[in-house]
Amino acid sequence: MGKQLRQQRRGKGGPVYRSPSHRHIGAVKHPEGANVSGKILDIVHAPGRMGPLALVEFSGNVQNVLAAEGMMVGQEIMVGASAPVASGNVLPLAVLPEGTLVHNIEGRPGDGGRFIRTSGCSATVVSRGEKVVVLMPSGAFKTFDPRCRASIGTVAGGGHGEKPFGKAGNKFHAYRSRSKAYFKVKGIAMNAVNHPHGGGGHPHVGKPSTVSRNAPPGRKVGRLSPQKKKKEK
Repeated sequence: MGKQLRQQRRGKGGPVYRSPSHRHIGAVKHPEGANVSGKILDIVHAPGRMGPLALVEFSGNVQNVLAAEGMMVGQEIMVGASAPVASGNVLPLAVLPEGTLVHNIEGRPGDGGRFIRTSGCSATVVSRGEKVVVLMPSGAFKTFDPRCRASIGTVAGGGHGEKPFGKAGNKFHAYRSRSKAYFKVKGIAMNAVNHPHGGGGHPHVGKPSTVSRNAPPGRKVGRLSPQKKKKEK
């Protein structure tokens, strides 16, 4: 039978490979309302995230907001088209000048923010018109509805990757706390009893590495076999 493959275990799912919901302290999105303002009560560490969160009180309701670089306790956060272009404020893309650094951009107006939420990341407003063009951190240009809102500035917590782990155990626990796949040995480097790709006089797969398109979930991972050409009648 051989041993169960790692990708099959991840594909099947289970508590080991699920997102650690107990480490997420709540939803993180833009506050609702056209013109509202709030006060930062505290800046806290979110165990399930790399960047910190700001606890902001809007009209008596405390809400989680992505902390931007330069935020501080007691600062006032403003939401709406009339808000000034300052770090942490939330404005529609239509009113932002070109060259503004933004984060937590909405994919559709009112969804609370979907893009640029990783610590240390920001996007740049390039042009405005019927659609707003934004330069993403990947270097790609993406268009958004001008009514979509975005936070001003860069997400706090950047530079965390520059700190050395020191030893492999620290990196293992850091990956495990976020249910991320840890570094693994290649199958071709194993023995034949440990992996279907193992064994042989030199490192090679030894058989087709593609997966059937009719394979069940969990096994249907990696490179799928090409579709057969249909004969024209």
